[in-house]
Amino acid sequence: MTHLIYAVGDIHGDLHQLHTIHELIMEDFLFSKSTSYEIVHIGDLIDRREDSKGTIEYLMTGMSKGKPWKVLKGNHDRLMEWFFNDPHKHDPNLKPDYSWLHHRIGGVETLASYGVKVPENYRECLDAILEMAKKNVPGSHINFIKNLPLYYDTEHIFFVHAGINLDLPLDNQTEDDMLWIRKNWLDNPKKASKLILHGHSIVDQVTHYGNRINIDTGAAWGDKLSAVVTIGEDVWKLTETGRVKITQTF
Repeated sequence: MTHLIYAVGDIHGDLHQLHTIHELIMEDFLFSKSTSYEIVHIGDLIDRREDSKGTIEYLMTGMSKGKPWKVLKGNHDRLMEWFFNDPHKHDPNLKPDYSWLHHRIGGVETLASYGVKVPENYRECLDAILEMAKKNVPGSHINFIKNLPLYYDTEHIFFVHAGINLDLPLDNQTEDDMLWIRKNWLDNPKKASKLILHGHSIVDQVTHYGNRINIDTGAAWGDKLSAVVTIGEDVWKLTETGRVKITQTF
């Protein structure tokens, strides 16, 4: 009996594309005649696109109804979590003058989806913005983001948002690396004990590097949201016309 594991790239509040991807997944599953499936969402549910609120609500509702969905935490999700804990706290992985509310990060769009307008002088009124956000963002949404796992470990594939430190075993990774890593990861051909499937760093198309597969194809900036299906270590991209086998290209 074949169990299928699907994975969805960085969503970034693009609920319309997420609906479309889920429809594509269900078409593939029904056509496959497999007995069971699950969907792993690789993190970065929010920021930059127009419906972060709807994305969180949709995923929460589906999981509460028993959908076989896994949702991982991404760096943008943690930025939201940290803002609600302390809007003055700076994530050291960001540039010194960047924060969740910086125009390039996406917190402004996320709060807008909840009806909260962030002024241009946001640095001068963070506490007031937080108070307004707490009135508009359901506590259940914050708790959902806060409690998201950092990875999903399966027999053949390790699913994680950004990647891993290849000098450490899979069971000894740091939160910062799993959410943010790029240095000594994207250009490192060393293999871990399992194939790593991740997002976080945008690529033009789903790409197999031998030790890892990157499925973030830029939905954050209006490009397509991608999904793959895995059986063991074999991976196929889902398209409107069927599966396309992903083979190592680097």
